[in-house]
Amino acid sequence: MSHHNTVFSQLLKLIPRHEFETLAKQHHSGRTFRTASRWSQFVTMAMAQLSGRNSLRDIVENITAQAHRLYHLGSAKLSRSNLSRINERKPYALYEALFGKLLKRCQGVAPGHNFRFNNPLYSLDASTIDLCLSVFPWANFRTTKGAIKLHVGLNHDGYLPEFVTITEGRNHDVTVGRTIHFPKGSIVVIDKAYTDYAWYKQLTDKGIYFVTRLKTNAKTRVVCRRSVLIEKGLTCDQTIEFTSVQTAKKCPIQLRRIGYRDSETGKHYIFLTNNFKLAAKTIADIYKARWQVELFFKWIKQNLKIKSFVGTSKNAVMTQIWIALCIYLLIAFIKFQSKLKKSMQQILRLLQLNLFEKRELMTLLRGDPLHDRLPDINQMTLL
Repeated sequence: MSHHNTVFSQLLKLIPRHEFETLAKQHHSGRTFRTASRWSQFVTMAMAQLSGRNSLRDIVENITAQAHRLYHLGSAKLSRSNLSRINERKPYALYEALFGKLLKRCQGVAPGHNFRFNNPLYSLDASTIDLCLSVFPWANFRTTKGAIKLHVGLNHDGYLPEFVTITEGRNHDVTVGRTIHFPKGSIVVIDKAYTDYAWYKQLTDKGIYFVTRLKTNAKTRVVCRRSVLIEKGLTCDQTIEFTSVQTAKKCPIQLRRIGYRDSETGKHYIFLTNNFKLAAKTIADIYKARWQVELFFKWIKQNLKIKSFVGTSKNAVMTQIWIALCIYLLIAFIKFQSKLKKSMQQILRLLQLNLFEKRELMTLLRGDPLHDRLPDINQMTLL
C-alpha cells in the first residue's frame, strides 16, 4: 500500500517553510518563544478556517484530537491561553506579507479573464464586517455599532484579490480607491460609491481606464453621437462633457456615455467610461462582470471565518482575516494547478471532510477510487 501524508500536510507544503520563517523573523516583536511559534499559530488557525471552528476552545480541542499528527506538520500543540496571547500580541503583518507571497504564486498559474481584450481587468469594491462595539471598542463605526471594512481590487485573471486593504468602517470607499496603484492600461470597474470626478481625471492621466455608472443628477453636454445596435440592448453611445462649474473644473475632459437596457430585467443603465476603443456592448458586459467581486465577498463570508472572531483585539481580528485570505489563495492555487472543473466551494468541502486523511491530494480532487487500501485482516468475514 502506498504511503501519503495527510491532506492538510500536503496543503501546508504549498507554503515553503523557509520563506515563512524568514517572514516570521522580519515581523517579530516582543520576547522569543519557548515552545510555541508563529508556524504553530498559522497551522492552528489554518485548521480552524478549513474545518469551520468557531471558538478558541473549539479550535484547541480539535487540534488536540490530532496531536499525534502535529509533529509531521512541524507544529506544537497550543493551549487556549497561548493561542489567544499570540493572536493578540504578535504582529498580523506576517500574514499580510504571506498573502503577498501566495498571491505572486497564484498569479503565475491563474487563467486569463473571459474578454477578448488584453488589458488587465479589475473590479473594485468594499464590504463591511459588523462588530459589536462593546466587545470591539477600537472598531468605532457609529454611535452604537462597530465595524471594519474590507476593500478589494479583484483581478479577473483567476478572480484573485490582488489589492486588499482593511480599514475602520467609517473610511469611505473612494478614499481607499485613490490610494491603489493600478497598472497602466488596466480597466477598473467601480460602482456609484466611487464617484469622484477629480479621481476620474487622475486615472485618465495615468493611462488607466474606468467603467462606472453615471449619476442621474450629473449635468452634461453631448459633444457627438455614434450609432448603436438596438438589437443588442444599446440605447446610446455619446461623447460628453460636464457642464456644472465645479464638476467641469475637477474633470475637464471628454468622456463616453453609453446607455444599455438589460433584456432580462428591463432595467436601463447609463455607463460612464474614458475608454473610446472598446465596443459599447463590451463596456456594458464589463460592468456586468463587476458582480464577481460581490460573489467574492459572499464566498469568503459564507465559507471562511471572517464574521465571528476568536479574539477581540484589533491585531487578533486582523490576524484571522489575513489568514482567511491566505487560505483562499491556497484553494485558488490548487484549483489552478489541478485544472479541474470543480468550484472553489467543492474543493473546500473536499478538504474539510478529508483534512487529516492520508490520501494523495490530487487523487482526492479527481475523485479516483481508493485502490491502494488493503483489507483489514482482523475484520470478520461473513460466509
